Amino acid sequence: MKSLLLDANVLSELFRANPEVQARLRKVSRIVISPVVEGEIVGGFRAGSRTEKNLEIWSRFLSEPFVDRVPLGSESADRYARIWAQLRSKGTPIPSNDMWIAAQAGELGVELLSFDHHFQHVDGLVWTHLQGLTD
Repeated sequence: MKSLLLDANVLSELFRANPEVQARLRKVSRIVISPVVEGEIVGGFRAGSRTEKNLEIWSRFLSEPFVDRVPLGSESADRYARIWAQLRSKGTPIPSNDMWIAAQAGELGVELLSFDHHFQHVDGLVWTHLQGLTD
């Protein structure tokens, strides 16, 4: 079984009980949560009308034994810089948060799962693009 780093859009769909996301996640042994993704998720909760309820759901999710919150390391910073330079030279920029997420997936050696197609521009990234949401 493998580990997956989930993008915020995948987590959002998981909490909405998206059957495709649920099916994918049944096949993994470990879900990795980046602090960048956590910031996006919690920010969305705080901007919404169900903040406390969503934060409670988030807290329960994080307490699951198969969920692992991991810090950003110095290798991620170097990977971020290389991704930023590579995308700039190709003229294919992506959002800064997504460069951090890709960098961390590379540092950890885990696959990234996202609905965002722009990760295709990051050389060497192991990722799976889920269909169904627009960027």
